[in-house]
Amino acid sequence: MNLFFRRKPSSLAANHPLNLASSAAPLRHAPISPPVADSPPLDPSAESTGPLEISVSSARVPPRHGSPAAVRGPCHISLLVPGSPRATRSPCSSVRAFSSGPGKLPEYEMPSVTWGVIQGRKEKLVSRVIISDYLRSLGIVPDELEHLELPSTVEVMRERVEFLQKLGLTVDDMNEYPLMLGCSVRKNTIPVLGYLEKIGVQRSKMGEFVKNYPQILHASVVVELVPVVRFLRGLDVERLDVPYVLQRYPELLGFKLEGTMSTSVAYLVSIGVRPRDIGPMVTQYPYFLGMRVGTMIKPLVEYLISLGIPKMVLARILEKRPYVLGYDLEETVKPNVETLLSFGIRKEVLPSVVAQYPQILGLPLKAKLSSQQYFFTLKLKIDPDGFARVVEKMPQIASLNQSVILKPVEFLRGRAIPVEDVAKMVVKCPQLVALRVELMKNSYYFFKSEMKRSIQELVEFPEYFTYSLELRIKPRYHKLAQKGIKCSLGWFLNCSDQRFEERLQADYIETETVGPSFCVGGKLEMPICEIMSEEEEDESDDEVLYRRTVSL
Repeated sequence: MNLFFRRKPSSLAANHPLNLASSAAPLRHAPISPPVADSPPLDPSAESTGPLEISVSSARVPPRHGSPAAVRGPCHISLLVPGSPRATRSPCSSVRAFSSGPGKLPEYEMPSVTWGVIQGRKEKLVSRVIISDYLRSLGIVPDELEHLELPSTVEVMRERVEFLQKLGLTVDDMNEYPLMLGCSVRKNTIPVLGYLEKIGVQRSKMGEFVKNYPQILHASVVVELVPVVRFLRGLDVERLDVPYVLQRYPELLGFKLEGTMSTSVAYLVSIGVRPRDIGPMVTQYPYFLGMRVGTMIKPLVEYLISLGIPKMVLARILEKRPYVLGYDLEETVKPNVETLLSFGIRKEVLPSVVAQYPQILGLPLKAKLSSQQYFFTLKLKIDPDGFARVVEKMPQIASLNQSVILKPVEFLRGRAIPVEDVAKMVVKCPQLVALRVELMKNSYYFFKSEMKRSIQELVEFPEYFTYSLELRIKPRYHKLAQKGIKCSLGWFLNCSDQRFEERLQADYIETETVGPSFCVGGKLEMPICEIMSEEEEDESDDEVLYRRTVSL
């Protein structure tokens, strides 16, 4: 309760006895804000040039004669000392009274209490000038603080600056966002940082967090921060991953739940992204939560579908590589698709290329493909058409280091394989250029010393080097040797374990058939099925079962 007196203290007691009980009644409609703890204590020894504040805490004031009861509770009495700058003006001029309607009790807006000291307009201007000079002495430009309420003393501002510096922020950081100096250490900064530490943000990372997103100091923990964290947990983001997500993309704390974040998630689920994968997607690439569906996500998705990528295949791509959503459609994706076509990649193969290597949509592709094509022509003797076939089968070749590519090629040439044949092997099986030479050596020596086969078989089936020597080549070869079966490399390597065992049990070696092909957007087609269906009409069930078993 604040009472203002304009008369001298000497005549106050004699002529106007203090009646707290009677003065409390009119203030029922005007609750009093408690004094802010951010202000420095008053110095009683200082010269009385301002309001004198007397605090009576937990005191029982004896009732005045005739009053109904005593008043319990803290009392805060402000006296204006004669000679002070405010002694000649009415303190009630800062209180704006208005009525909400005729016949109603007046309502009051209490004066703004700034860090425990009620200042008039003149005092505020003086304090602002002093604080601005202090900030300029530190190298901080206070121009953006012109319309911001500042503390009444330099000591409070110094406390804020020193607190931010202890967090690791520099003067340049404060100049980047001067409004952080308008946040009270006790009422804004400490509660926010305390909550961030509670959810797992390390104290050593607080300075970097505030530097990246200083607006968080203005946030309300209950109204803004807690709902966002609960939203992330509701998306199945692991509790330990929440601080990691917020440190990568702190702007999430400024988004409204019913806005961009919710619509982004809803749209991705609508195209086939599984809800249980949304959490891992957020952990890997949280930025898509801030993307607008209508202007960023949906146009990209529709364009990729128009290339021939089925919606469900695209959903699986986004689940594993959500950063694809961050590729700019007009600046990056469309130009890269045009680049692929210009280098000879067939349009019908584009969906397969993107599905194998989605990152190709975000690369500086024209420069990379130009460099690789020149390298393939010069060093590997592969023409541009052959290079296009290599990219179709292994689009990762666009990002592969040229020194890595050259090592397997030199190894094959060193085994007396002609340059032209090595080029054919690379075009047929581009995975060769990504293999480790040590593994290729072991497979080659087994091929020559144990299997004793001709080099021409390697030229015809270069995929031999891509199979594990210990897990597939050796075990299967030994089984063939025991049965005395002679067959091609592809016959006993290019099949599953179950099918290989079935082949061993068969009475004859069937001719190799075309393997399964997958047309993106279509069905899995087995060419052998059409042949079998025509012959099955005149055969018994046992014969059909036997033929199916052998063909598998």
